[in-house]
Amino acid sequence: MGSFKGKDILHGNQFSKKDIEVIIKNASNFEKELKKKDCLALLKGKILATLFYEPSTRTRLSFEAAMQRLGGGVISMGSVESSSVAKGETLADTVRTVSQYADVIVIRHPRTGSAKEAADAVPIPVINAGDGTGQHPTQALLDIYTIKKELGSLNNLTVSMVGDLKNGRTVHALSELLSLFKASLYFVSPQTLRMPEEITTNLQPKGR
Repeated sequence: MGSFKGKDILHGNQFSKKDIEVIIKNASNFEKELKKKDCLALLKGKILATLFYEPSTRTRLSFEAAMQRLGGGVISMGSVESSSVAKGETLADTVRTVSQYADVIVIRHPRTGSAKEAADAVPIPVINAGDGTGQHPTQALLDIYTIKKELGSLNNLTVSMVGDLKNGRTVHALSELLSLFKASLYFVSPQTLRMPEEITTNLQPKGR
């Protein structure tokens, strides 16, 4: 995983096929090891900060549980109303402050592009847990891992994505990841909720 050391996770299009294969291999190894013991010591002494500007249960607890299972610690901003954000502190100022206490930041924010803004403001890695209607790359990675585990392969699949594709940030990232494995993608939605052109345009050069 050396190629990911110190890097942000912001967008589905930042990954190569090799990156995905490495992630799946390591995730599988972690899963096997955690069936033998309660936690690993891989991230002992490291701290994850969770900054959730939107309500979340599953995503937030998934990150916090993963960090603790890998031996690290977790700190949290808590609710937006009880933080300095309520006093008018900017996103950049908040993440700069938090970066003094943590080794990595996970952020969920209602504004598209906010994760990139946070990443540009601090020297530590930032992980995008959902930015507005933009991207949710870690959920897409989990989906990819699940597909590989259930079907045995990611190559040449036929996948239909149905529903609100305009605002569904997970399908934005997932379509980009699946295209690396030559998937045939079908987008099914009302006209007003179509997959954004910026996503489909990027997929066309890959032939999917």
